[in-house]
Amino acid sequence: MSTREKSQGDVGRRDFLKLFGAAGAAASTLPLGGSASADEMVAATADTKHHRGTAATEPHAGGSGYEFFNVDESAFIEAAIDTLIPSDSTGPGAKELGVAIYIDRQMAGGYGNGDRLYLEGPFGEGTPEQGYQLPMTPSELIRAGIADVSAYVQKNHKSTFDGLSAKDRAEVMSELDGKKVELPTVPTATFFGLLLQLTIEGYFADPMYGGNKDRAAWKMIGFPGADAMYMDKIEPFRNKAYTAQPKGIQDLV
Repeated sequence: MSTREKSQGDVGRRDFLKLFGAAGAAASTLPLGGSASADEMVAATADTKHHRGTAATEPHAGGSGYEFFNVDESAFIEAAIDTLIPSDSTGPGAKELGVAIYIDRQMAGGYGNGDRLYLEGPFGEGTPEQGYQLPMTPSELIRAGIADVSAYVQKNHKSTFDGLSAKDRAEVMSELDGKKVELPTVPTATFFGLLLQLTIEGYFADPMYGGNKDRAAWKMIGFPGADAMYMDKIEPFRNKAYTAQPKGIQDLV
Protein backbone atom coordinates (compact mmCIF):
# COMPACT_ATOMS: atom_id res chain seq x y z
CA MET A 1 0.00 0.00 0.00
CA SER A 2 2.80 2.41 0.75
CA THR A 3 4.91 3.80 -2.05
CA ARG A 4 8.62 3.08 -2.33
CA GLU A 5 11.51 4.29 -4.38
CA LYS A 6 11.99 2.17 -7.47
CA SER A 7 14.58 -0.53 -6.99
CA GLN A 8 15.97 -3.22 -9.23
CA GLY A 9 13.27 -5.75 -10.10
CA ASP A 10 10.46 -3.48 -8.89
CA VAL A 11 7.99 -1.41 -10.86
CA GLY A 12 7.95 2.16 -9.60
CA ARG A 13 4.74 4.06 -8.98
CA ARG A 14 5.15 6.23 -12.06
CA ASP A 15 5.75 3.16 -14.25
CA PHE A 16 2.70 1.43 -12.80
CA LEU A 17 0.48 4.45 -13.37
CA LYS A 18 1.80 4.83 -16.91
CA LEU A 19 1.10 1.19 -17.66
CA PHE A 20 -2.42 1.39 -16.28
CA GLY A 21 -3.12 4.93 -17.38
CA ALA A 22 -2.05 4.46 -20.99
CA ALA A 23 -4.46 1.57 -21.32
CA GLY A 24 -7.29 2.98 -19.27
CA ALA A 25 -7.25 6.75 -19.49
CA ALA A 26 -8.95 6.94 -22.87
CA ALA A 27 -11.76 4.68 -21.68
CA SER A 28 -11.96 6.71 -18.50
CA THR A 29 -13.11 9.77 -20.39
CA LEU A 30 -16.49 8.08 -19.96
CA PRO A 31 -18.13 7.49 -16.56
CA LEU A 32 -17.89 4.07 -14.97
CA GLY A 33 -21.57 3.43 -15.56
CA GLY A 34 -20.99 3.41 -19.31
CA SER A 35 -19.04 0.16 -19.19
CA ALA A 36 -19.47 -3.30 -17.76
CA SER A 37 -15.78 -3.60 -16.92
CA ALA A 38 -16.28 -2.78 -13.25
CA ASP A 39 -18.99 -5.41 -12.96
CA GLU A 40 -16.68 -8.04 -14.42
CA MET A 41 -13.83 -7.08 -12.13
CA VAL A 42 -15.71 -7.17 -8.86
CA ALA A 43 -17.62 -10.35 -9.79
CA ALA A 44 -14.33 -12.21 -10.00
CA THR A 45 -14.04 -12.22 -6.23
CA ALA A 46 -17.50 -13.26 -4.99
CA ASP A 47 -16.16 -15.74 -2.44
CA THR A 48 -18.39 -15.55 0.63
CA LYS A 49 -22.08 -15.85 1.40
CA HIS A 50 -24.03 -12.94 -0.06
CA HIS A 51 -26.58 -10.88 1.86
CA ARG A 52 -28.39 -7.73 0.85
CA GLY A 53 -27.13 -4.64 2.65
CA THR A 54 -29.78 -2.98 4.80
CA ALA A 55 -27.91 0.04 6.14
CA ALA A 56 -30.24 3.03 6.08
CA THR A 57 -28.33 6.29 6.11
CA GLU A 58 -29.18 9.83 5.19
CA PRO A 59 -27.57 11.02 1.93
CA HIS A 60 -26.42 14.58 1.22
CA ALA A 61 -24.84 14.72 4.67
CA GLY A 62 -21.18 14.29 3.84
CA GLY A 63 -20.36 17.96 3.45
CA SER A 64 -19.81 20.20 0.47
CA GLY A 65 -20.04 18.37 -2.84
CA TYR A 66 -21.29 14.99 -1.56
CA GLU A 67 -24.58 13.66 -2.88
CA PHE A 68 -24.55 10.06 -1.63
CA PHE A 69 -22.11 9.62 1.26
CA ASN A 70 -22.90 10.81 4.75
CA VAL A 71 -20.26 12.36 7.03
CA ASP A 72 -18.81 9.09 8.32
CA GLU A 73 -18.86 7.41 4.90
CA SER A 74 -17.16 10.31 3.16
CA ALA A 75 -14.44 10.34 5.83
CA PHE A 76 -13.88 6.63 5.24
CA ILE A 77 -13.74 7.02 1.45
CA GLU A 78 -11.32 9.94 1.62
CA ALA A 79 -9.00 7.98 3.91
CA ALA A 80 -9.30 4.81 1.80
CA ILE A 81 -8.46 6.41 -1.53
CA ASP A 82 -5.62 8.35 0.08
CA THR A 83 -4.25 4.99 1.21
CA LEU A 84 -4.69 3.28 -2.15
CA ILE A 85 -3.11 6.11 -4.18
CA PRO A 86 -1.22 8.43 -1.82
CA SER A 87 0.48 11.65 -2.81
CA ASP A 88 4.26 11.42 -3.16
CA SER A 89 7.17 12.83 -5.12
CA THR A 90 5.89 11.15 -8.27
CA GLY A 91 2.55 12.90 -8.34
CA PRO A 92 -0.67 13.83 -6.54
CA GLY A 93 -2.78 11.32 -4.65
CA ALA A 94 -6.37 10.26 -5.20
CA LYS A 95 -7.75 12.41 -2.39
CA GLU A 96 -5.95 15.47 -3.73
CA LEU A 97 -7.45 14.93 -7.20
CA GLY A 98 -11.04 14.71 -5.93
CA VAL A 99 -11.55 10.99 -6.49
CA ALA A 100 -13.94 10.85 -3.53
CA ILE A 101 -16.30 13.16 -5.41
CA TYR A 102 -16.07 10.91 -8.48
CA ILE A 103 -17.03 7.85 -6.42
CA ASP A 104 -19.82 9.75 -4.69
CA ARG A 105 -21.33 10.79 -8.04
CA GLN A 106 -21.12 7.24 -9.36
CA MET A 107 -22.91 5.92 -6.29
CA ALA A 108 -25.58 8.61 -6.49
CA GLY A 109 -26.20 8.00 -10.20
CA GLY A 110 -27.42 5.27 -12.51
CA TYR A 111 -24.39 3.04 -12.05
CA GLY A 112 -24.68 3.05 -8.27
CA ASN A 113 -28.41 2.37 -8.52
CA GLY A 114 -27.79 -0.68 -10.72
CA ASP A 115 -29.69 0.71 -13.71
CA ARG A 116 -27.77 -1.52 -16.12
CA LEU A 117 -27.36 -4.56 -13.88
CA TYR A 118 -29.48 -7.70 -13.75
CA LEU A 119 -30.38 -7.93 -10.09
CA GLU A 120 -32.86 -10.81 -10.08
CA GLY A 121 -32.07 -14.26 -8.70
CA PRO A 122 -30.95 -16.92 -8.44
CA PHE A 123 -27.71 -15.84 -6.78
CA GLY A 124 -24.81 -18.19 -6.20
CA GLU A 125 -21.08 -18.46 -6.12
CA GLY A 126 -20.00 -17.19 -9.52
CA THR A 127 -16.92 -17.36 -11.69
CA PRO A 128 -15.27 -14.27 -13.18
CA GLU A 129 -16.89 -15.08 -16.53
CA GLN A 130 -20.40 -15.10 -15.04
CA GLY A 131 -20.47 -11.44 -14.16
CA TYR A 132 -21.88 -9.67 -11.13
CA GLN A 133 -23.45 -12.16 -8.69
CA LEU A 134 -24.84 -10.06 -5.83
CA PRO A 135 -28.46 -9.24 -4.91
CA MET A 136 -27.51 -5.62 -4.26
CA THR A 137 -26.68 -2.55 -6.29
CA PRO A 138 -23.12 -1.15 -6.36
CA SER A 139 -24.17 1.65 -4.01
CA GLU A 140 -25.64 -0.85 -1.54
CA LEU A 141 -22.43 -2.88 -1.78
CA ILE A 142 -20.21 0.13 -1.09
CA ARG A 143 -22.36 1.39 1.78
CA ALA A 144 -22.58 -2.02 3.45
CA GLY A 145 -18.86 -2.65 2.91
CA ILE A 146 -17.92 0.65 4.51
CA ALA A 147 -20.07 -0.23 7.53
CA ASP A 148 -18.49 -3.69 7.78
CA VAL A 149 -14.90 -2.42 7.57
CA SER A 150 -15.65 0.41 9.99
CA ALA A 151 -17.01 -2.09 12.53
CA TYR A 152 -13.91 -4.29 12.04
CA VAL A 153 -11.58 -1.34 12.60
CA GLN A 154 -13.51 -0.18 15.67
CA LYS A 155 -13.34 -3.67 17.17
CA ASN A 156 -9.66 -4.28 16.46
CA HIS A 157 -8.17 -0.78 16.62
CA LYS A 158 -10.69 1.11 18.79
CA SER A 159 -10.80 3.83 16.15
CA THR A 160 -12.51 4.95 13.00
CA PHE A 161 -10.70 4.08 9.77
CA ASP A 162 -9.88 7.72 9.03
CA GLY A 163 -8.54 8.04 12.57
CA LEU A 164 -5.87 5.39 12.01
CA SER A 165 -2.27 6.20 11.16
CA ALA A 166 -1.23 5.86 7.52
CA LYS A 167 0.60 2.64 8.40
CA ASP A 168 -2.44 1.10 10.07
CA ARG A 169 -4.74 2.16 7.22
CA ALA A 170 -2.39 0.46 4.76
CA GLU A 171 -2.39 -2.66 6.93
CA VAL A 172 -6.20 -2.80 6.91
CA MET A 173 -6.28 -2.35 3.12
CA SER A 174 -3.72 -5.15 2.77
CA GLU A 175 -5.86 -7.42 4.94
CA LEU A 176 -8.88 -6.72 2.74
CA ASP A 177 -6.89 -7.24 -0.43
CA GLY A 178 -5.50 -10.53 0.88
CA LYS A 179 -8.96 -11.69 2.04
CA LYS A 180 -7.66 -12.01 5.60
CA VAL A 181 -10.83 -10.36 6.89
CA GLU A 182 -14.26 -11.93 6.41
CA LEU A 183 -16.83 -9.15 6.34
CA PRO A 184 -20.26 -10.14 7.70
CA THR A 185 -22.47 -8.44 5.10
CA VAL A 186 -20.61 -8.40 1.79
CA PRO A 187 -17.87 -10.51 0.16
CA THR A 188 -14.57 -8.97 1.25
CA ALA A 189 -12.79 -9.24 -2.10
CA THR A 190 -15.81 -7.99 -4.02
CA PHE A 191 -16.03 -4.87 -1.89
CA PHE A 192 -12.29 -4.22 -2.04
CA GLY A 193 -12.23 -4.88 -5.80
CA LEU A 194 -14.98 -2.34 -6.45
CA LEU A 195 -13.39 0.23 -4.13
CA LEU A 196 -10.03 -0.13 -5.89
CA GLN A 197 -11.62 -0.04 -9.35
CA LEU A 198 -13.58 3.11 -8.54
CA THR A 199 -10.44 4.75 -7.14
CA ILE A 200 -8.42 4.01 -10.29
CA GLU A 201 -11.30 5.06 -12.54
CA GLY A 202 -11.72 8.36 -10.72
CA TYR A 203 -7.99 9.03 -10.76
CA PHE A 204 -7.79 8.76 -14.55
CA ALA A 205 -11.34 9.72 -15.64
CA ASP A 206 -12.23 12.90 -17.46
CA PRO A 207 -12.35 15.74 -14.90
CA MET A 208 -15.98 16.47 -15.73
CA TYR A 209 -16.92 13.42 -13.67
CA GLY A 210 -15.38 14.74 -10.48
CA GLY A 211 -11.90 13.24 -10.23
CA ASN A 212 -8.57 13.93 -11.96
CA LYS A 213 -8.67 17.56 -10.85
CA ASP A 214 -6.95 19.94 -13.29
CA ARG A 215 -6.18 16.86 -15.46
CA ALA A 216 -3.21 16.23 -13.14
CA ALA A 217 -3.17 12.44 -13.60
CA TRP A 218 -3.15 12.84 -17.40
CA LYS A 219 -0.29 15.32 -17.18
CA MET A 220 1.66 12.93 -14.98
CA ILE A 221 1.48 10.04 -17.46
CA GLY A 222 1.62 12.18 -20.61
CA PHE A 223 -1.91 11.37 -21.80
CA PRO A 224 -3.25 14.02 -24.21
CA GLY A 225 -6.86 13.77 -23.06
CA ALA A 226 -10.09 13.59 -24.99
CA ASP A 227 -8.93 15.55 -28.03
CA ALA A 228 -9.41 13.13 -30.94
CA MET A 229 -7.91 15.33 -33.67
CA TYR A 230 -4.15 15.80 -33.80
CA MET A 231 -3.55 16.60 -37.47
CA ASP A 232 -2.76 20.24 -36.72
CA LYS A 233 -0.11 19.14 -34.22
CA ILE A 234 1.86 16.79 -36.48
CA GLU A 235 4.16 19.41 -37.95
CA PRO A 236 4.68 21.61 -34.87
CA PHE A 237 5.65 18.55 -32.81
CA ARG A 238 7.45 16.50 -35.45
CA ASN A 239 10.47 14.85 -33.77
CA LYS A 240 9.69 16.79 -30.60
CA ALA A 241 8.16 15.88 -27.28
CA TYR A 242 4.40 16.44 -27.24
CA THR A 243 4.02 19.18 -24.65
CA ALA A 244 0.50 20.43 -25.31
CA GLN A 245 -1.82 20.52 -22.29
CA PRO A 246 -4.32 17.61 -22.17
CA LYS A 247 -7.94 18.45 -22.89
CA GLY A 248 -11.05 17.14 -21.19
CA ILE A 249 -14.48 16.75 -22.73
CA GLN A 250 -15.64 20.13 -21.43
CA ASP A 251 -12.66 21.78 -23.13
CA LEU A 252 -13.97 20.60 -26.51
CA VAL A 253 -17.57 21.78 -26.27
